[in-house]
Amino acid sequence: MGTGENEQGLRKIIDFTRMLSIAILVIHFYLSCYAVFNAHGFSWEITDRILIALSRMKVFDSILSAKIASLVLLMISLLGARGRKDEKTNIQYLVVSLATGLLLFSISTLVFSFEIAAHVKAIAYISSTSTGYILILTSGTRLTRLLKLNLVSDVFNKENETFPQEERKLENEYSINLPSTYYYKGKIRGSWINIINPFRGSLVLGTPGAGKSYFVIRHIIAQHLQKGFSMFIYDFKYDDLTRIAYNTLLKSSSGNDKRKFFVINFDDLNKTHRCNPLEPASMIDITDATEASRTIMLGLNREWIKKQGDFFVESPINFVTAIIWYLRKYKDGVFCTLPHVIELMQVEYKYLFAVLSQEPEIEVLINPFISAWRNEAYDQLEGQVASAKISMARLSSPSLYYVLSGNDFTLDLNNPDFPKVICMGNNPQKQQVYGAVLSLYISRMIKLVNQKNKQKCSLIFDEFPTIYFNNIDSLIATARSNKVATTLAVQDYSQLKKDYGKEQAEVILNIVGNVIAGQVTGDTAKQLSERFGKIQQERQSISINSSDTSVSRSTQLDFAIPASKISTLSSGEFVGMVADDPQNKIDLKVFHNEIVNDHEAIQLEEDHYKDIPKLRAIDKESVLVNYLQIKQDVQEIIAGEFPGKDEQPIKSDISTATSGIMRGLQI
Repeated sequence: MGTGENEQGLRKIIDFTRMLSIAILVIHFYLSCYAVFNAHGFSWEITDRILIALSRMKVFDSILSAKIASLVLLMISLLGARGRKDEKTNIQYLVVSLATGLLLFSISTLVFSFEIAAHVKAIAYISSTSTGYILILTSGTRLTRLLKLNLVSDVFNKENETFPQEERKLENEYSINLPSTYYYKGKIRGSWINIINPFRGSLVLGTPGAGKSYFVIRHIIAQHLQKGFSMFIYDFKYDDLTRIAYNTLLKSSSGNDKRKFFVINFDDLNKTHRCNPLEPASMIDITDATEASRTIMLGLNREWIKKQGDFFVESPINFVTAIIWYLRKYKDGVFCTLPHVIELMQVEYKYLFAVLSQEPEIEVLINPFISAWRNEAYDQLEGQVASAKISMARLSSPSLYYVLSGNDFTLDLNNPDFPKVICMGNNPQKQQVYGAVLSLYISRMIKLVNQKNKQKCSLIFDEFPTIYFNNIDSLIATARSNKVATTLAVQDYSQLKKDYGKEQAEVILNIVGNVIAGQVTGDTAKQLSERFGKIQQERQSISINSSDTSVSRSTQLDFAIPASKISTLSSGEFVGMVADDPQNKIDLKVFHNEIVNDHEAIQLEEDHYKDIPKLRAIDKESVLVNYLQIKQDVQEIIAGEFPGKDEQPIKSDISTATSGIMRGLQI
């Protein structure tokens, strides 16, 4: 045969072996029951001579040896039996049938011990032994045709989609190391997620409840603080992450640790520091004012992000830029704060434009507005300016003014002489207003952080899409050499597309080097699956025909972590890919494992956490006085630009807006 096996010859040998087994059994029947056969005339002289010669063989020395020889030959013939496999065979029935046949074949000898007629004994013995033999033959033949392959034992293809993962703990002065376990070749093995180069950017994905904060973010905060990083944390659900950072800093600080802890929180003014995001010292030229204006306006109007370049988007941004830069230049920026910007925008056009015209650097920016006003194109003017005034008016709050007008600290987070840990808290119920202000803080901070010769720092953004941060891709791309580690926590790629636009979202997803993803679905899962690549997987198929069964096995490349598996991850179970560097090569970058948290130790640690300290005792009157003082400052700016006779009318016009509040305070 083409395979080297003579199948026809094998079949003849099997048939001969079975016939030999039957022949031994028939001869045994004749010899053991000879008296009965002879009495009934079923014997011949020639046959007897032949059988007498055969009876001298060892096989026929006893009944037991003859039956064993016949049974052994039958079993040998069954081993080579071929035929159509049957996957629907009832194995229980065949086993019972085989056991019954063996029992009858074995105990049939007991018939000779009964006190019955000789011919009855012969008939009973031959019948029971033959029945047992037939049962063994038929059930044995069908058992050899039983389909032993179970193609659906691994319904979810779990075994094929396992792969070796990094089991070493690779640590350096910047690394984040997360202990975990994974399944491979039927065993649960220990492994590590080694983010040895966090400066290449980290993206943490996962639907609500996937465990982003509990299993990943809290460890990034703790390990980086323990390794001496300065840190910024955007705490969307204040004060979940802030408490972790504050207590970790207390625990890890040594005597020579220069890092100081600061909090920005608009809800509890007793526990917040004050900081001016438009600090004049950090506003070097008008481009800084433009960037600040764009950040705050796009943060307040998220739908404008996709419409940048439109006339009625760029006009309000230019208007706010002009006001910011005017205040920066006026008396060397003594009133350059966001509350003063908001109040100055509300001034009547004839006074506002007259004041802004005093600054030549913003002449180009305000000319379109002045031209529209002079030509009495009020509809166009309102379209250009009103959207800015209405948007900024949402920030007109005494508590916001109080926090934004102080100078408890500066935003140079990674200043080697004065490193900081800054936590900024949002409120999910007020995220649209607070998020815009925090976006401004972050934008101004990044400008100062992404510089050479600074201390290593870590920027952590929880629920990143809830704030607007322009050019986040540039930060990740350029900050690596400045030792700035950026971590973005996002629920889903679609959420990022909704708030940042498709192009920016794709850039963010593709530019980060480290990805840790919990349960995500849809396009996010598909993109991640393609990013993690393919592995060799075994495939098995079976073909059954009328005479034979063939099984084929092959290997093919398929996704290491399919989208369907990413969509069904449990809480604490993560997939992802880490980046390495030339000094620390990692061959096994892709992982699919479960991060191991010591829940009891974490709970015990949290039970002993200290609360965020109270900084001051502030009352509503003090906050309101600050609010009115800012309005008074704007009044004085306007009045100070007009000499003599015009001063009093201007003051009167402007103070009308504050008189009611003042009377309320006096009451």
